[in-house]
Amino acid sequence: MKIDLTGKNAVVCGSTQGIGRAIAIQFAASGANVVLVARNEVSLRSVLREMPAAKNQNHNFIVADFNEPEILRQKMKNFASENPPVHILVNNTGGPKGGDIHKADTSEFENTFRNHLICNQIMVQALVEGMKREKYGRIINIISTSVKQPIKNLGVSNTIRAAVASWSKTLSFELAPYGITVNNILPGATKTERLNSIFEARSKESGKSIDEISEMWLSEIPAGRFAEPEEPAYAAAFLASPLAGYINGINLPVDGGRLNCL
Repeated sequence: MKIDLTGKNAVVCGSTQGIGRAIAIQFAASGANVVLVARNEVSLRSVLREMPAAKNQNHNFIVADFNEPEILRQKMKNFASENPPVHILVNNTGGPKGGDIHKADTSEFENTFRNHLICNQIMVQALVEGMKREKYGRIINIISTSVKQPIKNLGVSNTIRAAVASWSKTLSFELAPYGITVNNILPGATKTERLNSIFEARSKESGKSIDEISEMWLSEIPAGRFAEPEEPAYAAAFLASPLAGYINGINLPVDGGRLNCL
């Protein structure tokens, strides 16, 4: 069994670091033409230089800030009208800061809802007609294990990511007749800048060292280690491929067994 994305066009959001970057590189290694999306052009150009192109693919990037949804909408509309149809969309956005939910300002919920669900909706609306014409579509949302089991001190993130999961499931019903699947990957603790920032914040709040916080998290993971960014990327490559055409509307944890529920 070989994952082959040759001839497929993919758009990967949040692709300059962490899991998004790993997914973009894995897609390219599997033969896809990849469009990177992020807000930092310097970082985008840096990742673009790393992208495999053994099958003479054409990779590109779009500079877009998810804090500016209307500008994103126009950029994606222009992109869709000027380029071949996109077959694969990966929605991936960094999470909000941590903290107790009862202390969170309402603006934190509004901003996170916009950055995640509203911008995901914009991306889908811009690209789904092309998927319908091609009779092939894969929409993959990188969310969090918190949609199954809330994570302490990440109240705003828990709330909004659950909304994205429900949006995704509903979308999967609507788009399945067109050969389009919609699935969520739920990464557990993964070696990314996001995880480092969570540890730093917890350390400041608790007075414990970052190493102590890290050990506490590790003690809850049966695998006894944090994930490498490439591990959820492998799952994304499978879900993006023709091999996963009958898998639709699921939440796929990649968490080393940390979840206490099925």
